[in-house]
Amino acid sequence: MSSSANLGTGRRKTATARIRISVGTGKFTVNGRPLENYFTVEQHRGTVLQPFVVTATTGKFDVAANVAGGGPSGQAGAVRHGIARALLTVDPNFRPLLKADGLLTRDSRMRERKKYGQPGARKRFQFSKR
Repeated sequence: MSSSANLGTGRRKTATARIRISVGTGKFTVNGRPLENYFTVEQHRGTVLQPFVVTATTGKFDVAANVAGGGPSGQAGAVRHGIARALLTVDPNFRPLLKADGLLTRDSRMRERKKYGQPGARKRFQFSKR
């Protein structure tokens, strides 16, 4: 591994993203595909790029992301978290900016598990007194 690459791991729901950023021209690949092809929804792309917007470093880094698990929203959140963590390894002075926008906090909300004797996590079968 080269010392010029900065790494970060991001997680959200059941998605995990391994991020590698290096000084460059803003080239962005997710699982070997361009950002626009992987995240087709504009909102997800905005989520992914948020750490760069906050730190005013848009277009200054090349990003290579490997994402697994979850769906598009969870993966976008995981990539965002990973980029924020990787930016910290580039410059620790970014910490207050990233922290103020909550980009360093892992979103721990997950789907609640289904309980036995019930049709779902919270829903119950119809109660009959008689």
